[in-house]
Amino acid sequence: MPSNGRKSIRFARLLVSAALLGAIAGATAGCQTTQSTEATGSRPIASPPVDRSDADWRRDVQVYGEKYRANPAKPDVAMQYAQALRATGQRAQAVAVLERASLENPRDKAVLGAYGRALAEAGNLDQALEVLERAHSPDQPDWHILSAQGAVLDQMGRHVEAQRLYLTALKIVPEEPSVLSNLGLSYALSKDLRNAEATLRRAAAQRPVDSRVRQNLALVVGLQGRFKEAETIARADLPPEEAAANVAYLRQMLARGKDLRDQTRNARPADNPG
Repeated sequence: MPSNGRKSIRFARLLVSAALLGAIAGATAGCQTTQSTEATGSRPIASPPVDRSDADWRRDVQVYGEKYRANPAKPDVAMQYAQALRATGQRAQAVAVLERASLENPRDKAVLGAYGRALAEAGNLDQALEVLERAHSPDQPDWHILSAQGAVLDQMGRHVEAQRLYLTALKIVPEEPSVLSNLGLSYALSKDLRNAEATLRRAAAQRPVDSRVRQNLALVVGLQGRFKEAETIARADLPPEEAAANVAYLRQMLARGKDLRDQTRNARPADNPG
């Protein structure tokens, strides 16, 4: 691996730890229409629409909060309420709502999937992994859950295990962009920037494409020293204002990567404890 890519992987670790939180949400959300209830034996979990405003989500907190208080055992209401709580930053309360819903509906895989996702977003990784295991049946594999488990394992540093799960999910839904994106980020975490780039390019080639996939691709390209190409990717197919914001973010992230390299250049023994 080129020196630039090798030294900047410390930054990639910080980047992907944040990106994987978004990946967890998408992986368990059940937002893709290719997911069927027959295949999983459970209801798909609604994912948060990205174009909703904070006011919309606050309104949902009020509406579904009242419905939840009237009937806290109803799984659909609990999941909608928890989704609104997560969207407004109330992660601990979302976990509490879904914990109760999982106790009331211990065999509801959609509830367990939502609970596992909320736990992961709150940083409770061991418990999230245990709950997601209960949300998955080997005889009825759910690619959303497989991808979510992989994202949690990546955050725990268990990249090889995570990649196996992503590859299993891709056997169910070939070229699914959310799974490819998770796999590409996992390769970046395991210092394989070449495979990370190739996999993220496959994800970005799907239509429609999430702008976050393109941003992750741009960052991986930038980490290999191809900064102009990274900026071109970050600007692709976006309105000028959003493209400018993406490029500014990319430059900031790559600058932070350089700062990290400078700070650690003279502290090499601390990089490899034990």
